[in-house]
Amino acid sequence: MQQNILQSWADDEWPVIRKSKPLPTGEGVLDQGAFDAIEVDELFDNVNYANTIAGQTVLYRSLTQPLDNLDAIAAKQQAVREIRDNPDVRANVENIVSSAVTGESRLYLLLFGEFLGGFGTAREDNQIEGYGYKQYRRGINAVLNLVGAIQNSGTPQSPYLQSVFNKIASFAQSNDYSLMVGPVYNSEKGIQSKEERKNSFSPATIFRPTLFKPLLIGMLLAAIWGVVKIFPTDMFQFSKDGISVASVFFFPLMFAYIPIIGGYDKENCIIPLRNRFKSSQALGELLDGLGQLDELLAFIKYAEAYGSETILPDMQATDHHSMKLVGAKNPVLGHKNPEYVANDFAMEEDRLICVTGPNSGGKTAFCKTVTQVQLLAQIGCYVPAKSAKLSVADKIFYQAPEISHLDDGEGRFGTELKRTRDIFLASTAKSLLVLDEMAEGTTFEEKMQSSIDVLDGFYRKGNSTILITHNHQLVDVFVKRGTTTPKQVEFADDLPTFKLIPGISRVSHADRVAKKIGFSKQDIENYLTKST
Repeated sequence: MQQNILQSWADDEWPVIRKSKPLPTGEGVLDQGAFDAIEVDELFDNVNYANTIAGQTVLYRSLTQPLDNLDAIAAKQQAVREIRDNPDVRANVENIVSSAVTGESRLYLLLFGEFLGGFGTAREDNQIEGYGYKQYRRGINAVLNLVGAIQNSGTPQSPYLQSVFNKIASFAQSNDYSLMVGPVYNSEKGIQSKEERKNSFSPATIFRPTLFKPLLIGMLLAAIWGVVKIFPTDMFQFSKDGISVASVFFFPLMFAYIPIIGGYDKENCIIPLRNRFKSSQALGELLDGLGQLDELLAFIKYAEAYGSETILPDMQATDHHSMKLVGAKNPVLGHKNPEYVANDFAMEEDRLICVTGPNSGGKTAFCKTVTQVQLLAQIGCYVPAKSAKLSVADKIFYQAPEISHLDDGEGRFGTELKRTRDIFLASTAKSLLVLDEMAEGTTFEEKMQSSIDVLDGFYRKGNSTILITHNHQLVDVFVKRGTTTPKQVEFADDLPTFKLIPGISRVSHADRVAKKIGFSKQDIENYLTKST
């Protein structure tokens, strides 16, 4: 079962937005290798239009652990459409989220803040000065206001949005909500709510988050009055030192009252309550609900700010992975860049597509476009395209060139082959796989045979495999077999157009790239001539 965001922060000193991690290979849609290769952190930076910490945390969690269920994805899409198309619903959700922004930070201060003591002065946002009364009141009011805002809202039409509203509203049925509303009882059994006290007869004090406690102050004044009544009347005249006898009793008692009462409330009420709230399943679900609302708004804001056409993709139920994209742009590189070149791409009956072309032609950028679009589709988000029809991928794999580690004992070829093996064993006919070059670190003959064996295996498994390669001889093998559709990146006048076109590239632009970076044959010759 997926942790709520409050549970994920349990060991942190302050909420951490990028807390979620991809699941191990084979257990989730993304593994760590694909997460890194697809550059999900950068994708998050571009899609992140969430205003709350909860919203950003939920969005990041969605990207690290995307959905693999068609109904769940469709439900999120329906909620996005309802917010986008219904001005009243959008205004209500935006108001709920914007109102929660200030209160959210106050709640986190209560839950995670560092107490400085009675006379400390807060200099950081995560520090609590005094005894925590103000921070306690502000923190619980943030939660109560959020619940109230949901309770005063209408009922959404989409089931997903209804479930999110219910998740927040249901906090009102929890015991933690009763503690926030009060009264809070402190007994020998610990902190108790009104409901918990119904069948309890043990003595208890009522916690009120303020130093001003009329009953206790009244008792102190009564005690002073009683002591004063014992002494003769003439002792209350001002002495030669100008100090009344009454002040001898009153001021020391008041100076003792503040640290004793404040310290008692902090240690026996506020800290136990905040520890209870911090581990509250109900409060965690409420924060998840707030985050999910903010995430839906972030999808819409991302689409509106992207700068080119975006669409909620048509998600399909198929026996094997398939996709058809028209006018697709990279979700990161095309963001606020209307001049970014769009491409069409279809992988419906094809099981293997080989992409060839010189360096800097856009092969890798295009394959990241495909995988990032698939990822965004599976969190319910808009994708940058004129049209997009996708099936749900149970796994998204991306194998990029990897340098071997000193302690793996296998070298580059063995390190890469281990990764390929893990992907092969975990993939199914519903998986999407990108292989960025293969069998590096060995001879050309071994590279050819190993690549043929691996690609044959993936083809027989029936998943969608996209191969990025400079090895046109390898592509020729599969073209002759009729098992691949070759694509190449286009160049015009030795310059990339960043368009993907049919065919196999058999040319190298290594010299052009070397000249561009100042390390061509002529550059080397010039350097050697000057140095001698």
